[in-house]
Amino acid sequence: MTVSATLAINEEVRRRQAAGLPTVPLGFGEAGVPVHPLLVEKLAEAAGKAGYGPVAGIPSLRAAAAGYWARRGLPTDPELVVAGPGSKPLLWAVLGARGGAVALAKPSWVSYAAQAALHGLAVHRVPGYGVPDPDRLDALARRTRLSTVVVTLPDNPTGTLADPAVITALCEVAERHDLLVVSDEIYRDLVHDPATPFLSPADLVPHRTVVTTGLSKNLAVGGWRLGVARFPSAGLRDKVLHAASEVWSAPAQPVQHAAAFAFDEPAPLVERIAASRRLHARVAAAVADIFATPRPQAAFYLYPALPGRADSDVDLARTLLDDHGIATLPGSAFGDDPAALRLRVATSLLYGETDAQREQALAAEDPLALPWIAEHLDRLAAGVGG
Repeated sequence: MTVSATLAINEEVRRRQAAGLPTVPLGFGEAGVPVHPLLVEKLAEAAGKAGYGPVAGIPSLRAAAAGYWARRGLPTDPELVVAGPGSKPLLWAVLGARGGAVALAKPSWVSYAAQAALHGLAVHRVPGYGVPDPDRLDALARRTRLSTVVVTLPDNPTGTLADPAVITALCEVAERHDLLVVSDEIYRDLVHDPATPFLSPADLVPHRTVVTTGLSKNLAVGGWRLGVARFPSAGLRDKVLHAASEVWSAPAQPVQHAAAFAFDEPAPLVERIAASRRLHARVAAAVADIFATPRPQAAFYLYPALPGRADSDVDLARTLLDDHGIATLPGSAFGDDPAALRLRVATSLLYGETDAQREQALAAEDPLALPWIAEHLDRLAAGVGG
């Protein structure tokens, strides 16, 4: 198994930048905005809390996460919340605790299939953006013993949000075939239009849905490594806690205390997320227009196709990087067909190379007019047009 494609492209971009090579960084899905000073303050205040703490996370964090979900219409028992060092290890632990074959959307985030493979689990890819097509999933479940279906709401790599009707149909299939639904909702707070309907599988089948989220995307603290999971039952939770106790023991306590503050959603952080959402939407729309692809509904991802430009998506991505300094990821890294010539494009590292530039981007009425963003867009347009 190789290094995750998203992390590998981030290292390649840094290598190019260190060598002084002009690079449009569209490969790595880091949120790209500065950490809010209040979070820094809370982390510093808790720096002396150096004990391990409970495996499931400190009580104040689990209560705050329960409140976060309750405000979104999902009443949550704090005892069924588990915190981990990022939602990524929580997803890994859930797949291992559940066992059995896993159904994924095609395409889907790079790590789902890799995590299933680490557990020796079979993976079945079903076409769909964020959610496997329910009819095809139903047909697959009739001929193959499935255990779990993973959905991403909103989606990475496509930046789309599944329609409530699709979620309803998926939940009916899950009920029919006794599937666990794992709903990765790390981008939920970054839907560009807050009026867009959002339906979680946990709204319909809470007894068979695990929901995961974290602070890495909405508040741009990916390096702090903090995620939370909402479990449908104590049995599955306990299996995950058994794995957690042997692998990560507990998340770092200072980070947990800062996260408890964040999940309580004080007004300054709510305002920061809203400003981030506007910036993501504005820049992603401009990049989508350059690629002549639909504008995304959420986060900072789009999934364009460039037919006729190469023999495979890997060749396409390599040509864009080598000839034009445009760093992207091939769709095949997300399980798509190489011949589809699709790319996963992440726009959030265009906002600036320093916190001062990123703060300006957050505050700007027209971030596209900022010279460093405009330069990236001009270089991108020249490369895509060429």
